[in-house]
Amino acid sequence: MADKKTYTTWDSLPDTLTAVHISKILGISRRRIYELFKIHVDHGGIPNFEIGISKRVEKSDLINWVSKRKEKKQSVI
Repeated sequence: MADKKTYTTWDSLPDTLTAVHISKILGISRRRIYELFKIHVDHGGIPNFEIGISKRVEKSDLINWVSKRKEKKQSVI
């Protein structure tokens, strides 16, 4: 069953996220999320873990990842 819920705030997200959750909140494709899962965290990838063949992300890890991306962008300016 597809997840039809709209996520507009961090608080509206569950504690453990799928690529679909992340793509909805960040407004980028699910395919790009999976590409970011493959990149090592030290090189800008999204930290994730596996449950079987499924990838999952802790909400706190995603929030930290976004914050680091913003800090990196600000340090370039």
